[in-house]
Amino acid sequence: MKNDTFIIEGLGGKKTLNGEVSINGAKNAVLKAMAATVLFSDTVKLENVPDTEDVKKMNSILEKLGAKISHLDHTVTIDSTKLNTSDIDVDLAQSMRASVVLTGPLLSRFGKVVFPVPGGCVIGTRPIDLFIEAYKKMGAEVVQDNDAYTITAKGGKLKGAEIFFNIQTVGGTETLMMAGVLAEGKTVLKNCAMEPEIVSVAEYLNSCGAQIKGAGTSTIEIIGGGLLQSKGNSYITMPDRIETGSFLILGALCANNLKITKCNPAHIESTIHLLKEAGVDMTIGKDFIEIKNNGVVLNSSFKSVNVRTHEYPGFPTDLQAPMVTFLSQTTGESIVLETIYEGRFKFTDNLKKLGADITIMNPREILIHGNAELKSVTGESLESYDLRAGFATVIAALLAKGTSVVNNVYYIDRGYENLEGRLSALGAKIVRKSVC
Repeated sequence: MKNDTFIIEGLGGKKTLNGEVSINGAKNAVLKAMAATVLFSDTVKLENVPDTEDVKKMNSILEKLGAKISHLDHTVTIDSTKLNTSDIDVDLAQSMRASVVLTGPLLSRFGKVVFPVPGGCVIGTRPIDLFIEAYKKMGAEVVQDNDAYTITAKGGKLKGAEIFFNIQTVGGTETLMMAGVLAEGKTVLKNCAMEPEIVSVAEYLNSCGAQIKGAGTSTIEIIGGGLLQSKGNSYITMPDRIETGSFLILGALCANNLKITKCNPAHIESTIHLLKEAGVDMTIGKDFIEIKNNGVVLNSSFKSVNVRTHEYPGFPTDLQAPMVTFLSQTTGESIVLETIYEGRFKFTDNLKKLGADITIMNPREILIHGNAELKSVTGESLESYDLRAGFATVIAALLAKGTSVVNNVYYIDRGYENLEGRLSALGAKIVRKSVC
């Protein structure tokens, strides 16, 4: 893991960034589409793929399984026709929680999968039990040995089943949806997550021979069949809605004029609604969002709003950290309630170092006093505790007066391609430094 840092010269509260930023493909969609290539009898081409660390890691996991992969610019070609193992690499899987989605396709295709307890960002408990219980309902036997699971389908084939998720889970919905594609009979998933990334992957699989009905609703039905065929039909990765929201919040706080292009505003309606309620003026197009003449608006003119994270289409947990940075600059007090993951407020230590007034009420709720004047502190560095918290910390460093050092940039690289280059193009003074 590279130990890079960002050195950021703050704007001192001035909104001087200007320009245009183009949104990349959604990492949370393409990682699942990459896992789904296990279900194919031919080569799959994926386009508009973000060049992020998580994508590189998924490439490595698939290669360890025996896939042949070409990654050129923003196009990835995956040939999973000659996979020679269904044992997921321990080290790679433990460093990226999205690796668990591979268990569905692998178990469905080979009747067996071995995988470790998944890793990733430290943002609270991520129970694996719902996957295990679902596989048991589909006729699989599960054996746990230390930190690894061996799951074997009786007779070498998963059986269709009715599965009810006790909580809405994006990863669970996607993984079991893919498991049902090659299972015998009908699989019915209830209380499903409804994120657009799920719809994106399901529509592509259907275009290649899958029979998936109801993606984007709370009930999904899958009729199992044979291996899928792309027949040269590429998967086009949808725009990243979390990256869109991240840059929108950054623009509201730091930019005079910012146009966000190649995005889908319909996917972040909850975020747009809250920012408009707070007083952010923006123009919404079909595939762009624009903030104009924002530099004349004082931060104090932004009103405080309360935020409650919720499953889609509610306010996304992945934008909670950037939103907390925004709320540190509004008038009055705000309460943020995190309903998805506990333990996701560690990053507020960074904001408090810079001068924000934030009180942690409990592991899921914080109180933010606005109008904070942020200043860097000599000798004090800031930490990227996870992917989204890292971006929130970058925004705070840009807002602050003085120069800040942000450590553990690796986490940011997991979901944001070339962030320093894109911010520099807008006028930010940000430099990446490698630390041995």
